[in-house]
Amino acid sequence: MKPGLNKILAVQFKYFGDAVLMTPALRVLREHLGAGQLHVLVAEDTAPLLEHLKWIDRVWAMPRKRGKAGLRRSWPVIQALRRERFDASVDFASNDRGALVSLMVGAPHRLGWDQPGGFWGRRWIYTDRVPLPPEEVHESLRLEKLLEGWGIKSQGRFPVEIQPDPALAAKAAEIVPVGNVVLCHMASSQPKKEWPPSHWQDFHRLATAAGYHLLYTTARGGRERELMADYLKRVPEAQILPEMPDLALFLAVLSRSQAFVSADTGPLHFAAGLRLPTVSLFGPSASSRWAPLGPRHRALAAGQCVCDVHHAICKAQGHCMARLAPEKVLLALNELLRAGRTLG
Repeated sequence: MKPGLNKILAVQFKYFGDAVLMTPALRVLREHLGAGQLHVLVAEDTAPLLEHLKWIDRVWAMPRKRGKAGLRRSWPVIQALRRERFDASVDFASNDRGALVSLMVGAPHRLGWDQPGGFWGRRWIYTDRVPLPPEEVHESLRLEKLLEGWGIKSQGRFPVEIQPDPALAAKAAEIVPVGNVVLCHMASSQPKKEWPPSHWQDFHRLATAAGYHLLYTTARGGRERELMADYLKRVPEAQILPEMPDLALFLAVLSRSQAFVSADTGPLHFAAGLRLPTVSLFGPSASSRWAPLGPRHRALAAGQCVCDVHHAICKAQGHCMARLAPEKVLLALNELLRAGRTLG
């Protein structure tokens, strides 16, 4: 690691799951900093994922509204960051917003990806640049490789990690009073990643017959609410998790689950960060890059997807996710929980 880097700001302006996948790289930074300070800057809606990690000195929340710059709201945070006088910043996304904020914060050393795109000159904002790794490398390991720009080699020693707010434990216990719940998340930001409702229906029948207590959740958008309403018509006895007022309470509730089942979506990474066993269902996205790592997790891949990566909705004649049979998902859940008893 470069000498004289004792106070570092890590920046990440992407999605919820990306913030979780960044935590192994942050742990590597923490290890190399020793008694130095590690601060992290993320979007305000993402901050609850990192706020209770005791090895981060401070989490800064940047106000944002998707699609709008919002400089008036952001400027006080940038001014406060400038007063911290960071030795260096590392931008794990290296997108337009992250590059501009990295420059305005004023750290003399700025590490980012050497990648094309964005506004003219974006890549030159960074004083140290690293070429993007191959896409087949797992995302958490890719993010660690960015640190090679400061001579820190990627080793993949740390798992993803988040912590719920302990002050919300009692409230979470009121919402989910039992600890043997399997939480099933039905939605994704891209509909083509979702498991068909008919498959969830068959899985519900098989899993409840096997003695599992299923609790369903989804995202808060209008399409996702319609998806859940349609599912309740199919399975009237299905129990739905009440809509959470914020991410912090959702994390506290999620931490009480016995296991988590979903397609490739942000809450999958939340569950992995909370050390919950997960069964993840992959089709359009690559499990080799995005599935949780380690013996607590099982990733099921549907096979090659023929959809254009830029389409959110499946355009193929046969939806690849439909190839994942409910029986196979239940078998993976059974095996996972049996193995979990020996893992502790």
